[in-house]
Amino acid sequence: MSFLGKLRAKLFKSSSKLDDEINTLIDKSETSQDELNDSTSNLNQAVNIFKDKNDLGEETNARENAVVKSDKKKHKSLLKKIIDPVAKLVKKRQIDSVLLESLEDLLIASDLGVNTAMKVSSQLSEKYAGKEIGSDEIKQLLSEVIEEILIPVAKPLTLIEESPQVILIVGVNGGGKTTTIGKLADKYKKMEKSVMIAACDTYRAAAVEQLLIWGERAGVPVVVGEEGADPASLAFDAYSKAVKENIDVLLIDTAGRLQNKTDLMNELGKITRVLKKQNPIIPHNRIIILDATTGQNALNQVDQFSRVCDLTGIIMTKLDGTARGGVLVAIAEKFSLPVHFIGVGEALDDLQPFKAVEFANAITGISDKNKD
Repeated sequence: MSFLGKLRAKLFKSSSKLDDEINTLIDKSETSQDELNDSTSNLNQAVNIFKDKNDLGEETNARENAVVKSDKKKHKSLLKKIIDPVAKLVKKRQIDSVLLESLEDLLIASDLGVNTAMKVSSQLSEKYAGKEIGSDEIKQLLSEVIEEILIPVAKPLTLIEESPQVILIVGVNGGGKTTTIGKLADKYKKMEKSVMIAACDTYRAAAVEQLLIWGERAGVPVVVGEEGADPASLAFDAYSKAVKENIDVLLIDTAGRLQNKTDLMNELGKITRVLKKQNPIIPHNRIIILDATTGQNALNQVDQFSRVCDLTGIIMTKLDGTARGGVLVAIAEKFSLPVHFIGVGEALDDLQPFKAVEFANAITGISDKNKD
């Protein structure tokens, strides 16, 4: 399965999917299930009749063919009479203040942000004023608005010529930092780059053990210290070792910390300051790992971590188990930070470069758009 297919299959798999809720907004018909079943039954019957008559068209006798053509014409008319009522069951609603307000509430509840919700509402009102529209039109316009917001921030995590390139990974507890570092190490190793990992989460033995497993799997050395050792000192030693061994990429793991814990945030600032004493332009990349399930709290995380280590990019994980990944749109609009990767699972290939079009289509539940 392609990554886009996997993204669509996994992204927002909960019962509160955005596309289903948009359908619900439009679905205000009083049509009963019995009426729908009757129409569907009649339609199936007509289709079967039409197929049977179509098979007769293979007869070679000219006179029989003429009869069949006439008969087919009658059944086409019958088919149309049955299809038309069924077609009317496709729900549409006129653009009015009630629909727009409901849609805004839905988009805000989906963590897309107030600005995004208002932009979609405004464009719908302008484009379809006084017209009846279905859910497909809403999804299409929503996808276009989201894509417009995300395209400027969809940027790859490029490797620079200077080595070692230092990538500092930060975020709260349980966001997926350690796993993401392992996947990045594997990616760069497959690109024939030399990679080193610094296990600066010295407070959690499980994190160190996990990195050691990833390092062994990818053939990447992992610099570790004593349990409870100073993370800044370990980062200092790891950089010195990376320089000495001509390493291309140094990935630095840090302890998960809540953005409101002043002492831990100060410790993160210390790591950055110590590294800059060795080289004023490092860490080259300061990337926050965001757990999609945190919803609007992710906005506060980006704000607080940016104050401490001046973030340069974002990787969002755990999009396979949530309907709240829409917060990435609100983050992009507010902070304009590059989004490098997204993760939709535990497998190595589930961490992929972020693509605005694919994400916009997946979040709205529409088919991929062919664009120039």
